[in-house]
Amino acid sequence: MPAAREVSVQLTVNGAARAATVPARTLLVHFLRDQLRLTGSHVGCDTTQCGACTVALDGVAVKSCTVLAAQADGHEVTTIEGLTGRQHGAGALHPVQQAFQDEHALQCGYCTPGMVMAVRQLIADHPSPTEDEVRHALSGNICRCTGYQNIVAAVLRAANLEG
Repeated sequence: MPAAREVSVQLTVNGAARAATVPARTLLVHFLRDQLRLTGSHVGCDTTQCGACTVALDGVAVKSCTVLAAQADGHEVTTIEGLTGRQHGAGALHPVQQAFQDEHALQCGYCTPGMVMAVRQLIADHPSPTEDEVRHALSGNICRCTGYQNIVAAVLRAANLEG
């Protein structure tokens, strides 16, 4: 059997240029976690159902379990680790993260990074979402712990903080 083909990827991750050689079929989530040791994006389902792996690719929220690392070549990726500090001051939480903390919108935390990244996209697209719009936008992110009420409250708070 022939060896797996490898590809070189060069991308910007959380503001830093990164380069690596990876097997051609490496998923972006595995590249981020295994190669770059950015473990905030979680692997939950590998089928785009849970949203735990959500990152921003060129500023747009994507589920990184269905994007190949090779597809991100030449692009910019922002993970949950990249949200703090750069725009909000050293050690400061992103407004969405702060709202999640203020509203107690997490329990086990497994879904939280993906939720935060999805919410960031929602607020960028709809700066003043309604509760129904929030619930619809988060339908691609599964939380097994919270019941979603505090997450929805956090999104509405974050929209007010961002605005």
